[in-house]
Amino acid sequence: MDLGLFSLSLAVKNIEVSKEFYEALGFEAMTSCGSIEEKWLIMKNGQTMIGLFEGMFEENILTFNPSDVRSVQEKLAAHGVDIDVPVKGDSGPGHCIVKDPDGNTLMFDQF
Repeated sequence: MDLGLFSLSLAVKNIEVSKEFYEALGFEAMTSCGSIEEKWLIMKNGQTMIGLFEGMFEENILTFNPSDVRSVQEKLAAHGVDIDVPVKGDSGPGHCIVKDPDGNTLMFDQF
């Protein structure tokens, strides 16, 4: 199963402070992905990506960007994985959310 790109989506308290911190570690904001005004950013350092999200969710999320989220959801369900948030619609962009056995949230997000 190809899960695509991986990033960690961080629930931050202050996006400006968090942006400055991760810039100090060498991350750069991707200009086409969010903004300070929208309270979310995707930042990249080499092959490592993180998302900073202020006020959008309560926990950090492991995020995967597969090319076919519906196929991933189908395979997870076939293995008995409970789908907390299923993909909406039959085609195009979408996402599904599951929790691992320890309660960590995983999102599979096709855009």
